[in-house]
Amino acid sequence: MNRIDRIKELIMFAMVKEYRIHIEEERTAELFFVRDRLDMRRIKDVTRYRVTVFRTEERDGQKLKASAEVILNESMLGGDGVKALRDAYYAAQFAMNPYYEAADPVQSELVLKATRLAALTPEEAAVMTAKQLFSANDVEGAFINSAEVFAVQTENRIVTSSGTDVSWTDAKIKGEYVVQAKEPEDVEMYKHFGMSELDEAGFTASVREALTFVRDRAHAERILRSGSYDLILSGENVAEVLNYFAARSAAAMIYPHYSTWQVGDDVQGETAGERLSLTLLADAPFSNEGVPMTDRALIEDGKLKLIHGATRFCRYLGVEPTGDYKRFACGNEGSMSFEEMKKTPCLWAVTFSDFQMDPFSGHFGGEIRLAYLIDENGVTPVTGGSVNGSLLEAEKDIAFSTDRFTSENYSGPYAMKLRGIAIAGSNEE
Repeated sequence: MNRIDRIKELIMFAMVKEYRIHIEEERTAELFFVRDRLDMRRIKDVTRYRVTVFRTEERDGQKLKASAEVILNESMLGGDGVKALRDAYYAAQFAMNPYYEAADPVQSELVLKATRLAALTPEEAAVMTAKQLFSANDVEGAFINSAEVFAVQTENRIVTSSGTDVSWTDAKIKGEYVVQAKEPEDVEMYKHFGMSELDEAGFTASVREALTFVRDRAHAERILRSGSYDLILSGENVAEVLNYFAARSAAAMIYPHYSTWQVGDDVQGETAGERLSLTLLADAPFSNEGVPMTDRALIEDGKLKLIHGATRFCRYLGVEPTGDYKRFACGNEGSMSFEEMKKTPCLWAVTFSDFQMDPFSGHFGGEIRLAYLIDENGVTPVTGGSVNGSLLEAEKDIAFSTDRFTSENYSGPYAMKLRGIAIAGSNEE
């Protein structure tokens, strides 16, 4: 008996009628480095059986529904599995929500990921990525302190009681590294990375940039004064700010009225700057519910084109379930190069202790670890102080760079310039 049939049998014994089975077979190659020396390597093969059970009841004339997830392993494909499923089904009754129909059934043969990364074994991909990482370790005054590289290949299959049966493969690179500078101040910076395709030049450039930043952080001065600045954000900080639009347009935000956005709304408002163009990018052919996923236009010319999300909240709103998206692209081509952006007085803030965008209020900010103060005196690395901006005000005059940037969850302009952002300084003498 194959694993799917065995799990279906357990579900039947548990007296569960509606379910979703997600089998994930994962092979991972892991490399751990101290400085540039390989300290440990590890190969892991893991199979996960995620079973979501659904419970439907009627209370006081209202039809309700809830779900609970169980993760089974090989040792639980017997009596223990039945008990776990029964326990989950029992617990679901304490978290009931308004009823919604399951995702529409879909059947598909195995969809193979056709990328250069997917063509490599995890071992080959991990070694290649490590070489790219350390090829950037040539910045004077800084070095890579440690690193972890994970190459992951997965095969997924989702089977549901409503008739869905889909399968697909995936391949990713992820990991982290710490860059360090010791003079004149000993400082470290942590960096996370993730890729769904090989990007040798882009990845190496991002590591070299991180090394440059930590070197400059070691020399940074605490001379930043409070005031209103033209602020440049770059890299992942651009993605964090623009993710506001993806968050506000999610069905899970709109249904409980945290967001009032509707398709067709001008979500950018009047602006003298660039009109926004955002696209949600499918990270896989199917969501974890088995919903087919494709790239979808989210915002065009500043206007909302789509409400998106998982089945439950989309059903509540009466819109098509799209699946949960983790990646997006900004299609703005930019009005100036990054070098042109820096030709007028501004503050280019590059690293923060904790930079965040609040999807409820539209405020963004964080404590500055490194920024470049650009004024009549030249370019000065500074540290300390904090950014406190409002996208609802700043979006009226956004300028994007023509330079591009790609990361795990974002593709688009490398930098954005926002006018008149409040900065709390580190030097208040």
